[in-house]
Formats: sequence, structure tokens, C-alpha cells
Amino acid sequence: MIVVFAAMPEEAAPFVEVLADAREVPTPFAATRAWTGQLEGQDAVVATTDIGLAAAASVAAWALTTWTPRLAISAGTCGGLAAATRVAEVAVADSATYGTADATEFGYERGQVPRQPVRFPVSERALEAARALAAAPERAETGTRWHVGRILSGDTFVTARNVADMREAFPDAVGTDMETCAIAQVAHSLGVEFASVRGISDLCGPEAGADFHVGVDVAAAASRDAVVALLGALD
Repeated sequence: MIVVFAAMPEEAAPFVEVLADAREVPTPFAATRAWTGQLEGQDAVVATTDIGLAAAASVAAWALTTWTPRLAISAGTCGGLAAATRVAEVAVADSATYGTADATEFGYERGQVPRQPVRFPVSERALEAARALAAAPERAETGTRWHVGRILSGDTFVTARNVADMREAFPDAVGTDMETCAIAQVAHSLGVEFASVRGISDLCGPEAGADFHVGVDVAAAASRDAVVALLGALD
């Protein structure tokens, strides 16, 4: 089984649309919905978390202990942080970090919560498959570009005002959101393999002349298509 997490119903909708034998199941959270079914021929749960680190961690802990999946996936949308990213493309995590954490005064690295790793790991097999898919010639020619790198999460939006600092502190980061790292931490603590595959809905520091925003539905559909492709490659 796999569990796919998306913050908002609009981000979960593309996954539910392709979930075979979809059935909504009750959750203990007022703002959370969940569905079971089959995704790419595999038993799957799609769950909304609501927005933010605490909400995501709470729902992740519930879902991962209820279903004990082989893979947890943070999906939906994110902001494009790397200068090369464009809207409607895909950001795939090679690790996850709390971008707004700063305990450097106490000897920790930027982005490191005390007594936690700087980078929460992702599934090696999923990452290997994602790198192969990102580099495939047909993707370079006609497909949506995938950017593989670190995903940052925090409770502060990254905008043109602070993007330079974030890029300097985390030069390998490709995207930023408000849930991925919290889900990664819960998965890590429970020994569940983790991946993050998000569609880029906006650019944190748009270049002159670049489109800097696309609808949530478009970015979420890009996330869905990438997750389906990744699951197919893992079979």
C-alpha cells in the first residue's frame, strides 16, 4: 500500500479522479478527508492534511500508523525555489529540510531542528527511479521537466523579499512548501519510505518576463502525473 498526502482538497482531487474503486473513509480530523482505492494498480490511500507543519504531521502520524504503507508520498503543489524552475513543472525531493529552522546560535546547521537530522531522507529506490525519469530523452523533448533536489518546508512563504537568503543558505533546494518536511519526519520516525513529488504552482523569485503563477489544479495535475509515472517505474 501507498499513502499520498496533499494539503488541500484541490490538490487531492486529481489523485481521487484516477483512484480506482475510490471510497471515502472517515478520519479523526475535522479538516481532513481520505479515500482508499487503487492507484496505478496498487492499494492506495489519498488523504488531505490541511495546510501547515502541525496539520501535516498530525495526519501523517494517523495515516501511517493506521495503514502502515510501504511508501508515503507528499504530493500537491509547491513554490519553485531554484532559479531554473518554471510553473507547471515538477519538484522531486532528494531530501527534506525545515527551511525556516535556525538554531545556529547553539551549534546546529541552518535548517536543523535540535536533535533532528538536517536532511530527512527519501526512498533511495524512488529517488533512483525519479532521476532516471527526469533524465529520459522523451521528457527533455516533450514532457514536463522534473527538478530533483532538496525540498524546504516552513511556516513562512518564500517570496522575492527573502528568496535570495534562502537560495544562499540552501543552494541545492528546488522547491518550498508548508508540509513536506513534517511528513518526512513522521515517516522517518516510523521507518516508512518517503518521497515528495510536487507540481510547481508559483515561483518564489520570478525572473523578468517569466510566468510566475499557475492554477492549483494545473500544478496538482502535474504532481499526479509524476506520481503515477514514478509508481509505474517502481513496479
